[in-house]
Amino acid sequence: MLTTIKVMQDAPVIPVIVLDDPALAVPVAQALVAGGIRMLEVTLRTPVALECIARISDEVPDAIVGAGTVCNSADAQAALQAGARFAVSPGFTHEIGLTCRDLNLPLLPGVATASEVMMALSNGYTELKFFPAAQAGGVAMIKALSGPFPQVRFCPTGGITQQNAVEFLSLKQVVCVGGSWLVPVDALAQRDFSRIQSLASAAANLRTA
Repeated sequence: MLTTIKVMQDAPVIPVIVLDDPALAVPVAQALVAGGIRMLEVTLRTPVALECIARISDEVPDAIVGAGTVCNSADAQAALQAGARFAVSPGFTHEIGLTCRDLNLPLLPGVATASEVMMALSNGYTELKFFPAAQAGGVAMIKALSGPFPQVRFCPTGGITQQNAVEFLSLKQVVCVGGSWLVPVDALAQRDFSRIQSLASAAANLRTA
């Protein structure tokens, strides 16, 4: 059974993917998988996001597609119906925690403060997205939060780049990072799937860099 920690442990980076064209969904997913990245977060930031999730779920069996920017129960239910196997949220509410648990949909909820960590922990969530990572204090803030909350494992997202990812990954509390650099806007515009594959390959090997 897929769990949040398994999603986080699969590779050093979870790509944060924003798609405006459903025709790009399958080739992008195939390129990422070919590069060694299977856990794919397609954000619900565009009107075609659910269709993109459905296409990846149906046509790229080696990918494990999830939905990002899940903000409420309706988002979670729609994502699951489209074929998403996990959910990522920018923040945390009791509602979304309960809904995802009821749906058996692994959730990686976002937190940025000690109070939000406490709320997530009170709902049984110990694997958390630290968001927006760079703007909310970066490595220093994760170290600070890890003092009172040693049981928490983080996926920093927001402002993470190929250049600073290793610094975050060096922290024992960080299992993986989330990043949009694997699927750049210009690579999508140019249909440059070989570049996306190369970026994925580099990301998959970040821990040994």
